[in-house]
Amino acid sequence: MDILLILIPLAIALGAVFATFFVFAAKNGQFEDLDDPATRILHDD
Repeated sequence: MDILLILIPLAIALGAVFATFFVFAAKNGQFEDLDDPATRILHDD
């Protein structure tokens, strides 16, 4: 049971870190254009 005292705060901390990275990426426009790069390979330049 002692391991839960380590794992639960660690899981919460990792979740907070990943949520922070996601919010940072979303605010910087990382997810603005998701369709164009996938279809760009199909077109000849």
